[in-house]
This record gives sequence, C-alpha cells and structure tokens, in this order.
Amino acid sequence: MDNRSAAWSPPPERRVFCNRTLNMRSIHGVGFDMDYTLVHYDVREWEARAYHHVKERLIERGLPVAEIRFNAELFARGLIVDLELGNIVKANRFGYITQAAHGTNKLSHEAQRKTYSQAWVDLGESRWVFLNTLFSLSEACIYGQLVDLRDRGELNDPAGNAPSYRELYLIVSDTMNAAHLEGQLKAEIIADPERFVDLDHDLPQTLLDLKHAGKKMFLATNSEWHYTRAMMGYAFNGRLGDLDWRDLFDLVIVQAAKPAFFERSAPFFEVLDEEGHERPLQGPLQPGVIYRGGNAEAVQQHLGMDGSEILYVGDHAYADVHVSSRIRRWRTALILRELEEEVLSEQLFVVEQRQLEQFMRDKIAIDEEQAALRVALLRIHQKTKLPMGVPKDPDEVQERLRALRQESEQLDAQITPLAQASGRMGHEVWGAAMRAGNDKSRLAREIEGHADIYMSRVSNLLYVTPYGYLRGARGSLPHDS
Repeated sequence: MDNRSAAWSPPPERRVFCNRTLNMRSIHGVGFDMDYTLVHYDVREWEARAYHHVKERLIERGLPVAEIRFNAELFARGLIVDLELGNIVKANRFGYITQAAHGTNKLSHEAQRKTYSQAWVDLGESRWVFLNTLFSLSEACIYGQLVDLRDRGELNDPAGNAPSYRELYLIVSDTMNAAHLEGQLKAEIIADPERFVDLDHDLPQTLLDLKHAGKKMFLATNSEWHYTRAMMGYAFNGRLGDLDWRDLFDLVIVQAAKPAFFERSAPFFEVLDEEGHERPLQGPLQPGVIYRGGNAEAVQQHLGMDGSEILYVGDHAYADVHVSSRIRRWRTALILRELEEEVLSEQLFVVEQRQLEQFMRDKIAIDEEQAALRVALLRIHQKTKLPMGVPKDPDEVQERLRALRQESEQLDAQITPLAQASGRMGHEVWGAAMRAGNDKSRLAREIEGHADIYMSRVSNLLYVTPYGYLRGARGSLPHDS
C-alpha cells in the first residue's frame, strides 16, 4: 500500500468488509435498524439487567433460580441451541458441529464426537435455534443454567417429571419476550442511558455525510416509539448541529415487527404525538412522519427505488439481513461489533499465526511421507512395484517411520499451544465468531450468503464515504496456491 492510499484507509478493525461488490454511488436509500446498530449498548450492563428481569419472572413462576448469576463469558453470538439435547453448539459453514456444551459445561472432544458424529445443523429444522444477536447472551446463559438445574433434578414437578429441554427454552424465550414487552427493562435504560449506551462519536458525521450526499434515509426498528425517541435523542441530539435526530430520516418506523416487515403487507399506523397516540394511515406515506408497523414494499414504493438502490443496515443476521436480501433484494450490511476485538487479536497474533502455519505445512509433509511409506510396506509385502526413492528393505522403511513419528510428536508439542491460543481469539471459550476451527463458522456462512458488506459499526462507513466503491475479494479455493 502506498502512502496515498494509506492516508485514506481506516485501521484494520474499522474496515468495511465486502462480500459482493457495492458501489455507494448507486445506493440512493439507506435504512437502519436501531438497537445494536445505530444505538450500541454496553453488552454486560444491558444483558445483566435483561437476565435480572427474566430471573425475577422465573422466580415468580416458582422455579428455584435465586442462586444463579449472569456470566457474560459463557456464550457468544453465532452459537446454536440444540433443543433436543439441551446443548449449545458451534457449527462450521456446512453445519458440522465443532464445539458443544451441555448446559453450561463444555463437552469433551470424545463426548462431542459421540453425540454429533451423525448429526449436523440445519437451521430450517425446529431442533435448532440460532443465537444471532448480542441480545442472545442473557438468554443463552439462563437457558444453560436451567439445563444444569434440570439435570440435577431441581426442576422436577411433584410427580417427579422434568420439563424437556425444548420446554425449558420456551419458558426462557417467553419470559425474555415478556421482560422486553412489559417495559421495566427499557424504563431503566431510558432513566440512565449513560450507564447502558456506548456512544460512537463518529456516528453523527457518518449519517450527516449520507444525508448531505442526497441519500434518502429511514429508520425501521422493532422498538416502541417512546423507547426509540429516548434512545435516538440521547445518541444524536446536540451532536448534529442545528438538526434534531428526526431531521436525518425521510421515514421513521417503529414496532416494524421484522422479519415480517419484509415478508408481509401489514398496515401502517401514524404516530400523532410524543405520547404515542396513533391512527390508521390515511393516504400515502409522508416524509418526516413517525409510523408504526407497516411493510418494506410500501417503503420501497414511497422512495421510488428499485431494491438494488436501497442498502439496509442491521445487526440481526436473519431478521435484518437474510430476509431483506432474499425477499426484497435490498443490498445489506451487517453490524458485528465483536469483529473489532477479533481483528485486533489477529493483528497481535500475526507472528504466532505464521509459525503455526509453517508448523502445519511441516506436519502435512510428514503425514504425506508416512502415508507413502506405509503403502511401500504394503507393496513390499505384496511384491509389487515400489515408488521411486523408497528403500526396498522393510527394516529401513520401519526405521524411517519411527523417525517420522518422533518428528511428528515434536511438531505436535509446538503446534498445540499455538492452536489453542488461536482458538481463543475473540472469545476465550468459543473462539472467533466467524471461524470454527480452520473453517468458516455457520454465522460466517449466513453473513457471506446474505450480507453484501459487514463491519464492526455503522461509523466505519465514514471511511468509505457516500461515494466509495467496495469490491468483493477474490474467493479462495482449496486448490489456490
């Protein structure tokens, strides 16, 4: 990279990563999700409070959960719940399971292999639940802990019957939804936003650049109007010059009910005042008005744009990105905040990674020679033609095999700590969100399949500008040199 290009390039962790070529000049409408997209939360603070409210409701239902505690490090985004076995697993892009925990306890490699050697993850099956947002962390934590209680017999009814693992998940999911809908959690956040919201000081300028470049912007969030108003006001007002946050957007849509927003033709309701009084929409959508509900087709018609002219930005791999891409053919951007830490970790590990790769190349060479020598022994025994350069004396072959075994063991001793360290990048237990061992993770496949671009935060677009041209990387194949 020359000095001219370096001057305009962001640090690696703030890059916009491109799956499919995207010319920002051809994008005329930009839509945004709010939670964990335009408004980022302190994950530990938010999820700890969500956990608290769910726990209180479980206690009210008579479950013995008073002693359990939230642990933000137990699980990560991109994992998958196995409702049949009460496990939480990580899968590669093909659905093969590479790591697993039963409840909160990590399974050994042997136990995992025995459990899943004949199974793979198909997210179309009701058995599997994809934890694809940061909101999933408290849900996964409390579910894993309930599995532990169940297995100890502490959730049995008077007749001695235990709920199934699927029933446990439904209890957690229903209780989590109630905690969000009943408003106590969000009331706490509105009352003390400094505690919960992680402000991005680059974000206001990013949105102003898009607006001043002539992009039509809209907000489509599943949050309610009173919460959206408070969070967006805290995040933007006073940081946009003379503008109010609502001046940024051509449309503001609350309680959009994504992913149904992209799939069905639900009606719009017009929000009339700050208190949220409303009436059914009468006539066409109007700029500057707050709406509830509705559907993406009407938004597209209002903007007068083809789907390829609209970029939608969100943090939910399915509800924001997958469905808008598949059904509406909108261009899509996924926000993956964990990516910053993962990219920084990779930067710090680069020397060790090169060592690991060299050791693995040496290991492959040893494996190939061992395989060839074993074939040579077979041919000596069968009195058939030997490969060139292989000794005819079986004792010499055996001696070379012993030497290679010793070399392989020495290499393993060097590889193991490096491989373990590599596997802890991003998350101490589950590793990087986008990787499953040497392969891409199931989350990476979802992002690769449906997100045109992905990045750690919306303000990374500041480096691209509204006029940037993002080019997809040449796809790698196993036979590439």
